[in-house]
Amino acid sequence: MNKKTNYSYVGIAFIILVFGIIFIPKIINRISQDDITRNDGRSKNVSASEKEEEKLNKGKSDLVYLEINGKPKKVPTFSFTNQAGKTVTNEDYLGKVYVVEFFFTTCPTICPVMNRNLIEVQNQFKDFDNFGVASFTIAPHIDTPEVLKTYADKYGITNPNWNLMTGDETAIYKLANEGFNLYTAKDDTVEGGFEHSGNFALIDKEGFIRSRTDSFGNPLIFYNGLIPEADGVDEDGIPQEITILKEDIAKLLKD
Repeated sequence: MNKKTNYSYVGIAFIILVFGIIFIPKIINRISQDDITRNDGRSKNVSASEKEEEKLNKGKSDLVYLEINGKPKKVPTFSFTNQAGKTVTNEDYLGKVYVVEFFFTTCPTICPVMNRNLIEVQNQFKDFDNFGVASFTIAPHIDTPEVLKTYADKYGITNPNWNLMTGDETAIYKLANEGFNLYTAKDDTVEGGFEHSGNFALIDKEGFIRSRTDSFGNPLIFYNGLIPEADGVDEDGIPQEITILKEDIAKLLKD
């Protein structure tokens, strides 16, 4: 190693020493006073974001949105004919809280239970003109408006915002399976000739699908419509969800 190299190392060491003497005390001082500009900026941004979110959710219920690809799931556009022969669209439900179901009038198994449960819900909110139900038949070739009217009278459907709807079969099945993710299909091997979900979907006044969360913080998404409230649980010990459906409807009506 020659003298020139030694001088270079000495020079570098001198620069490091000067840097340490001048700047390290300043850095230590700023840390001790929590004066780190970058961190301060991040903290302020987070705080501002939280305040904005709090502002948006102010007065809103604690029910969550069903999100698909990071976006709240909204009821798709639909247009069908109700039991009075009138055209009903998704826009007719804006400003209302409502429950969605898929059924058919000749269903021998789960539909009668589902609709008796919904009658209880109807009666609970009989004084609210901004509450409704949207029932879509999955057997439109059978369930004409006249048939639906007879069915409505039989079950005691009196809410003017409870529409039993019929229409294009392809559109109804697409609405069920893709729009609401409520399974619906034809199946000649099962009683009645159809398979469909026994769940209800809950929609807010702006047309978004809402629900409470489970014990793990995940969206419940749907409400089991197959167990009467009075029964408490079914034969397998599964609890009824009509009570929590009523509770959550009440929350959305207050929003």
